[in-house]
Amino acid sequence: MSAARSVLSRVRAYLRYRDTVAQLSRLSDRDLADLGISRSDIRGIARV
Repeated sequence: MSAARSVLSRVRAYLRYRDTVAQLSRLSDRDLADLGISRSDIRGIARV
């Protein structure tokens, strides 16, 4: 059961990561700049 929970946890984390990247990618460059984020930072920020 523990292995299944681990896999499920990793899948959920990946889905959150993917959703965060998608949401941040939809923002304009100006909106990202207001947040102090550059487009090249999006993937790194989403991993945190």
